[in-house]
Amino acid sequence: MVIENYEIARPFSLPLFANGLPGLVFKSTKGTIKSNTTSHLTLFGQTVFPEALTFTEDFTLIAYFLKPCSLVSLFRLTAQELTDKPIDLHLLTPQKSLHLQEKLLNAKCIEEMTMLLDNYIFSLIDQSKIACPAINDAAMKIATQFSKGVLVLIQKELRITQRTFERSFEKNIGVTPNLFRRICQFNSGFQQLNNRKFNKLSDIAFENGFADQSHYIRSFKEFTNITPKEYLNLGSQP
Repeated sequence: MVIENYEIARPFSLPLFANGLPGLVFKSTKGTIKSNTTSHLTLFGQTVFPEALTFTEDFTLIAYFLKPCSLVSLFRLTAQELTDKPIDLHLLTPQKSLHLQEKLLNAKCIEEMTMLLDNYIFSLIDQSKIACPAINDAAMKIATQFSKGVLVLIQKELRITQRTFERSFEKNIGVTPNLFRRICQFNSGFQQLNNRKFNKLSDIAFENGFADQSHYIRSFKEFTNITPKEYLNLGSQP
């Protein structure tokens, strides 16, 4: 995802909602989260509680959304460490990331920035391995199947106890299997809402496995602090 804003007359806030994916974000201007200044290069784990990234000056933002197990396989981190706690990439690889940051801040165009970030991620991939293939496969199944039954089925396939499944999942993904399922369910409905691919909210509820429209609205509010209607009206506010 690439966002450029060169006409900031007042603080600009970019919502950070749960989507089930960790991410690497470069920002030409640092911005703030919870009134704390962020770095130019920030690594995000799972986002559960809604937040906002706020800018007070012109900025370019480039975000890479990574597969659920990427924090372990690419960065050698226990995923739980970063859940709702984004960190400065320099804390992991100071010399390498500072060199990358300098090149990004001196880049002359978006294409050059994305090439630099691509090369950085490719260098991580070359040295990576899937830490827990079974949990990686489980996460990919849960991301597209929103019923609670899929959790029981996966646990049986793995032939492990529920507690062992939950512990391993949290370590590699950052949240419990059931919370991950609900986040993915919410995000699927959110994308449909955001792309205006519905006639009424009950369509989104039905197509994404929610019990009814009220269930969908409660889930939406849990992960955004606003209702779907309030979200749709954001763009019309002066």
